[in-house]
Amino acid sequence: MNHLSLRLSLYTLMVTLFCASSAIAGIKVGDPASDFSLTTRGSNAPTTLSGLQGQVVLVNFWASWCGPCRQEFPLLDTIYKKYKKLGLTIVGLNVEPEPADAEAFLKTNPVSFPIVYDPKDEVSRRYGVVGMPSVVLIDRKGVVRWTHKSYVAGDENEYLNQIRVLLAEKS
Repeated sequence: MNHLSLRLSLYTLMVTLFCASSAIAGIKVGDPASDFSLTTRGSNAPTTLSGLQGQVVLVNFWASWCGPCRQEFPLLDTIYKKYKKLGLTIVGLNVEPEPADAEAFLKTNPVSFPIVYDPKDEVSRRYGVVGMPSVVLIDRKGVVRWTHKSYVAGDENEYLNQIRVLLAEKS
């Protein structure tokens, strides 16, 4: 690799990391979370955000083609298993038009938290999601308290910091 190619690669990486650190565009911290009703994997029953009120909810927008999602999924599952009894719910919201793509991904990246499908991209558009993965953390009263776009190793520590604060709050 020549010096110009290396510089271009480093510049591209820096721009990607800078863009990935910005907040999700369509929602603001402090706003009520927009309700949704989506088909739940393995069931014909819908999952609704309003039905989860009273719990701390981490909505994880993901897609099968997303490399960072593959790294993040096992970590999210560990967090879910550890904090579920304390009132945390994680909802994996797949944004692909074909649930079969998500199913193939989940065979090699299994999780115990609920997975829902947004094949028309309605919820992700309403939330202003532009990159995968994206996280929206919602408090027990249904208010958006934190957002995060992309994933790099170590981000799960900030997820945990935010989750612990919300779990400690009274409803």
